[in-house]
Amino acid sequence: MTEINFRKAQFLISSPSLRDCPAEGGAEVAFAGRSNAGKSSAINKLTDNGKLARTSKTPGRTQLINFFSLDNDHQQRLVDLPGYGYAKVPLATKKKWQAHLSEYLHERQSLNGLVLLMDIRHPLQEFDTMMINWAVDAEMPVHILLTKSDKLNRGAAKNTLLEVQRHLKNSNVEDLVSAQTFSALKGDGVAELEKVLANWLTIKEPEEE
Repeated sequence: MTEINFRKAQFLISSPSLRDCPAEGGAEVAFAGRSNAGKSSAINKLTDNGKLARTSKTPGRTQLINFFSLDNDHQQRLVDLPGYGYAKVPLATKKKWQAHLSEYLHERQSLNGLVLLMDIRHPLQEFDTMMINWAVDAEMPVHILLTKSDKLNRGAAKNTLLEVQRHLKNSNVEDLVSAQTFSALKGDGVAELEKVLANWLTIKEPEEE
């Protein structure tokens, strides 16, 4: 497995829809989550670049599909999807963004996995379940990050993780969906996340006939 240096991540392009995304090829992993789940903070911690993904106290600031390249040939990419569950945007706008997300998840051939971020204090909200269902329907592996784990003591954080894992097992999706705790503030869980992403971002050589 080729070692991936996430610290080399650089902004590539912002796309409003699937047709505006970079050309298919290589491998990419997308990050999705509610607007207050700490998605940008997690990406910035992973890449050790506090300014890579824009963070804001205003939920819903990320309204485009943002691509970040991890190599010179742009064949390995991280993708920051628009936050979902905004409180202050029109319903029509929400539906439009959800349609773009669904289209991207189902039709993007380069997409090898989805990182789904949830505030550990409020996991498995309606939109989280919707994203899991979309991904499972598309046979897309999902890795849940229970973010802001520093907000709970270690025992409570572990119990929440176990509850989420139990829910996944009861929903018969544990083969496709995994979960871990994560703290962008303290850096807890970064190494575990890197291992998952490195596996998903490995570009498989075409088989010889």
